[in-house]
Amino acid sequence: MAWLLDTSILGRLANTADNSYAAAAQAVLTLHRRGELLHTTPQNLIEFRNVATRPVAVNGLGLAAADAEAKARTFEASFPLLDETPEIYPAWKDLVRAAGVLGKQVHDARLVAVCQVYGLSHLLTFNTGHFVRLAGYAPGLTIVDPSAV
Repeated sequence: MAWLLDTSILGRLANTADNSYAAAAQAVLTLHRRGELLHTTPQNLIEFRNVATRPVAVNGLGLAAADAEAKARTFEASFPLLDETPEIYPAWKDLVRAAGVLGKQVHDARLVAVCQVYGLSHLLTFNTGHFVRLAGYAPGLTIVDPSAV
């Protein structure tokens, strides 16, 4: 099976002090051992840089740009990066229209559209509540919390 890693997973993997680091690391390790393909997207890495370089006081990791870039390179080397394709935007547009998506959830909808376009069967996230409703518009997509792996 092919999985997409949400940015919430990358953020935890980048911060060993995070309470959820162990759950993220164990889920990724378990999936790798099962032979699952774990992917990321340019959007995930853009969102990761946002979180990684934001101050800790405002729910970020407080990393210097060079440290955030080094962690992003590690993710790129560990998880195949799915290309941006022209098919993603129309899939996203159809999804946000059908689901009535507004505000910040447009970013989550775009990740679901990526899953649709690439035929990914699972999305691993700590934010299952953000994705469950959207997955209803993406037949065959399963949203999984790392603790369920």
